[in-house]
Amino acid sequence: MSSSSKSKIYFFFQAPVTLRDRTRLKIFIETIFQGEKKILSSLNYIFCTDRQLLEINKRYLKHDFYTDIITFDLSPPKQPIEGEVYISIDRVKDNALIMGEKINKELHRVIFHGALHLCGYGDKSKNETLQMREKENKYLDKYF
Repeated sequence: MSSSSKSKIYFFFQAPVTLRDRTRLKIFIETIFQGEKKILSSLNYIFCTDRQLLEINKRYLKHDFYTDIITFDLSPPKQPIEGEVYISIDRVKDNALIMGEKINKELHRVIFHGALHLCGYGDKSKNETLQMREKENKYLDKYF
């Protein structure tokens, strides 16, 4: 954890979701940035509905489809990382069912996925997706 006791990570809930042990999760997310040798300034996670995330997707990315996560890097150039991660609880639940995964594990995968995007990992190509999945699994294994 950082030298100060004040968290750099905040959770906002526009849709209901069970997120247990939030303090431990915030500390762990900070260790992801440390493990990836990145400096974190602040990070907001916003948990929302499909409809809310679709509107963000249309407005800011010009995409007209549902997604589970959108990550915005708001960092000034060459400064510590500042970001916002929007997560659709509806998509997380549906994806967990499709993949036969527990909702809690899928939720944490997506939370870590957003942090990894801010650390510089992409998921547009096959190789990027494989590397992202390896990192997600590494941190899921460490967390659980």
